[in-house]
Formats: sequence, C-alpha cells, structure tokens
Amino acid sequence: MTDLLAWLIPALPLCTAVLTQVVRRTATADRISVGGSLLTAAAAAALCARALLESARPITGSWYLVNGATGVFIAVIAAVGLMSAFAAPVYLAHSGRSFFRAQRSRAWFYLAFHLFWAAVLALPLSNNLAVSWLLVESTTAASALLVGFTGRRSALEAGWKYLVLTTCGLAIAMLGILILYVGVAPHGAGLHALDWQHIHTHAASLKTSSATLAVILIAVGFAAKIGWAPVHNWLPDAHSEAPPPVSALLSAALLPTVILIVWRTVQAVAPALSGELGQTLFLGFGLASLAVSVPFLWRPLPWKRLLAYSSLEHMGVIALGIGFGSPLAIAGVILHLAGHALAKALGFYAAVPLQRHQAESAAEPASGLMQKSHGVAIAAGLSLGALSGLPPSPLFFSELLIFLGGLQSGHLVVTALAATLVACGFLGLMHAAIEALAGESEHEHRWQRGRSVRLAERCAVAVGAGLLLLSAVAFLLPTWSVTGAMAGHL
Repeated sequence: MTDLLAWLIPALPLCTAVLTQVVRRTATADRISVGGSLLTAAAAAALCARALLESARPITGSWYLVNGATGVFIAVIAAVGLMSAFAAPVYLAHSGRSFFRAQRSRAWFYLAFHLFWAAVLALPLSNNLAVSWLLVESTTAASALLVGFTGRRSALEAGWKYLVLTTCGLAIAMLGILILYVGVAPHGAGLHALDWQHIHTHAASLKTSSATLAVILIAVGFAAKIGWAPVHNWLPDAHSEAPPPVSALLSAALLPTVILIVWRTVQAVAPALSGELGQTLFLGFGLASLAVSVPFLWRPLPWKRLLAYSSLEHMGVIALGIGFGSPLAIAGVILHLAGHALAKALGFYAAVPLQRHQAESAAEPASGLMQKSHGVAIAAGLSLGALSGLPPSPLFFSELLIFLGGLQSGHLVVTALAATLVACGFLGLMHAAIEALAGESEHEHRWQRGRSVRLAERCAVAVGAGLLLLSAVAFLLPTWSVTGAMAGHL
C-alpha cells in the first residue's frame, strides 16, 4: 500500500498536467485540474496517516522514505497545493495578459503548475540526496515559467533572476554532493551510495575536513533556493510577480521543503562532523534571515512583497528551531511549518481580489480594505495577524516552543537575539495590518462580491478553522512521538 501511494502522489499531478493539455474547453481544463488535485490530496492524506501512525518505524522503498517528517511535509504541501488549485481558475479568469498566447495560456499555466506541484510532493518522499537535488532543480524550471507568467517586463526579470540565482546555488550544492559521494561511494554501488541511511551508516569513515566542506557547500547552495539571507535576493521579486496561487505554493510549500533536504543531509553526515557544525549553520542562517527581514517589515511595502519578506522571517524561525534541536524546538518547527503554510497561503489568495479590483496594489501598500470589502479585509487581517504571531495564532505557540527549546538546549544568547528580532517583526506586521485594514485610501467605492472576493472569504473560513485547530494541537505536540523521532534522525 505504501509503495502504491508513494508512486501515486507525484504521478497524479503529472497525469493531471497531461490531461489539461488534451482538452480545448476552458471549463473542462478547470475541472480536470481541480479533480486531479482532489485525488492527489486524498492520496497524500492516506500516506500522511500511515506515516504518522508508523513514525517509529520508517518505511523505505526503491526510491522513497516514509517517516514522520515525510508525513508532516506531505500534508502541508498537499493542503497548499489543493487550495492553490481551487484558486487558480479564479485568478486565470481575470489574469489579463500573459507571456503565452491567449488561446493556450491557461493550458500552459496548468502544465507548469502541476509539474511544479508534483516535484515538490516528491521531495519529502525522496530517499536519496542526488534525487532530491534533481527534484529541486526541476521545481526551478517549472516555477520560473510561472513567475514570468504575466509577461510583464518586471515578471520576466524576476523569473530570470530566480532561475539564475537558484541555479548557481544548486551548482554549489552539487559540488558538495560530489565531495560527499567520493567519500561514501566505496561502501556502496552507484546512486544508492547517496541514500540517507547509507550516508549515515558510513559517515564515520569520512574525513572530517571533507564532510565539513561538503555540508557547508550543500547548505549554502540549497540556501539560495530556500531564500535564507544573505542569498535571498530573488525571493521578494519572484513572490511579488508570480500569480498568487503560485506564490502560495512557492512560499508555503517549496521553501520549507528544501530546508528538509538540508536537515536530512546534516543529520546523515553528523557522525563525521566536528563539534556542532550543523547546528551552527542553521542558527547562523536563522539569525541572518531574521535580521535582514525585520527592517523591510517596518517599511510600507506592496502586499505581496510584504508577504515575501515575511517568508524570509519565517524561514529564519524554522532554521532556528532546527538549530536548537531539542524536542520542544522540533515541536515548534512542526507547528510553525503548518501554521505558516496556512496563514501565508491565505495572504496570497487575498491578493487575487486585491489585484483584480486595485491594479496599483502591485506597486503600492494595501490600505483601507475595510471600506472596500469586509471579506477581503478579514482574509488579509487573519493572514497578517497569524503571521505576526498574535495570540491565539499557532505561530505564537510555535515561536514560544522554539524559544523554550533554545533555552532547553543552552543557547541563551541566540534565543535572546532571536526573540528580540521576532518581537520587532511582530510590530512591523501589526502596523502593516492596521494600515491595510483601516488606513486611508483614495478608492472609497465598495468592491463587487464576485468570484475573487468569494474566494478570499471561503479561504478565510477554511484557514481560520485550520489555524484554530493547530493552536489546540500545540498543547499536544511536545509529547507526540513524531516530534521525538524528528529530533533524533530524519
């Protein structure tokens, strides 16, 4: 059963991508996209349940690894992808110009979207570092097309910037993988030498200098894809220019999933590393990302650009939790991953009616939403309130767990610095929320309650319920067996 689900989860989006190219009618393509996404989410839910129930006993196959971490990440990716699939037809109905010909733009969008989603879904399943690298590279190709989908000059520039910078980063990561392969290949044949278990088993035979260099290169290379500071330069532009459903999948699913690859690599090579190199890398990237993001969160930014810098902040928080490494911190990481995904996705879905009714919002901060649409205002306020960590947001509890985990692991100075930066980020996001909801606006007319507004309202209800559920789960996570398993070995 597990073997079938592991193959089905990436295969279903691939089949959906192909089917959307065969049909000619717009409505039929929309139905195929949504129907295929529902089947994908159902398969992901079945695998997630199995992974969490069997978290103490990882299940491996010819290419896949199913354990607690796999279940958590698959659940997040499937949820965000399903919501984006429902949001895509609403966005495409009013998207206007496109880089592609009008007759085929929707088909090209669905092709790239489902290929992108399939690669992201396969990432947490991958049991091999080299295969993971190939999957990350494949997400770059598909998502770069989506970033430049509108065909605007700024979108094309953002797409090229994203493609070039992340590809350069992945080239650096490949060098680290090659160094690691040379060290472990004598103990195994072919590509399976880079399976996580094989690396961990034979890591002790690696030279410390080689293992250290490999891990640093892999972490720095993948950091460019994650968007950790200081190699985050593509992130604000790409998130700002991509269609909102794509931005949601980029920010809420892809970025944290690439962190999982770095996390698994560090844990697999740990026996060969001296001191706490892995922890130091995560803590360094985490503090740097927080320090760079906070000044931008205090500035008046266009809506999607504000969400992009919020992604930089939250990837930093996740990095800190992994760096602390204690069970409390890992519980916080799991909660933060899920809470951030829901809140960030909702923020990008709220951008659909914002762009539809107020085109200048792409270049100006959102303001006065309460005067224009109560539904969109609630969605935007709920997103920013949750992302800022305002109680009872699950991100409040996740950050509390991570900081308590930092104290538990003895990182007092790092925890104090991180808490100060997160508090500053909270003030910046709350100020942005107040301005977005109640600020002055030149456009006083009410927006019609069309499809885009109804999309924001429905997403607000669904995400609000999900966030409340996560807040309740926060009290159970520290005692959950999956937390202990993820704190040990991935």
